[in-house]
Amino acid sequence: MKIEKTPHIFLIGFMGVGKSTISAYLSKQIKKKEIDTDAWIAAEQKMTIPQLFEEKGEAYFRNCETELLKHLKEEKEGLLVSCGGGMAMREENVALMKESGIVVLLTAKPETIFERVRYSKNRPILNGNMNVEFIAELMEKRREKYEAAADITVKADRRTSKEICADIMEQIKEL
Repeated sequence: MKIEKTPHIFLIGFMGVGKSTISAYLSKQIKKKEIDTDAWIAAEQKMTIPQLFEEKGEAYFRNCETELLKHLKEEKEGLLVSCGGGMAMREENVALMKESGIVVLLTAKPETIFERVRYSKNRPILNGNMNVEFIAELMEKRREKYEAAADITVKADRRTSKEICADIMEQIKEL
């Protein structure tokens, strides 16, 4: 893989899989600045993600994600980017990520996701649908796009942040 500037590392996957946790841990290990796309968009828009969904709609939020990726493509220094759960659903977003970095898919079982997000009020897509069955169904709908976007895939079930990060770095070395 010939990249003229330091590549970004994009962490994608379903909500609650651990992207933000792994991003925070990995950024310290490899000394890359990190950005959480949801947090960045919330700060930029001066409202929470649930407020954005409610007031401006999901399509507006998805457009914000795409605009952020366009901005990140221009960054010279490689960043560690924790992406929102739906980021890889748009082909344009996947193309932007692949043009400027390495895409890492984190996976976990629906039961694991449910345990991690069950008390969260910041998951607009799950509000009113907070159950394993809905999560499993939505994960299956997204699975093909996640897998197509990924350069590497790492399982996050029952593993420590240290183990997951070591796996990510080992697989990146093999690219």
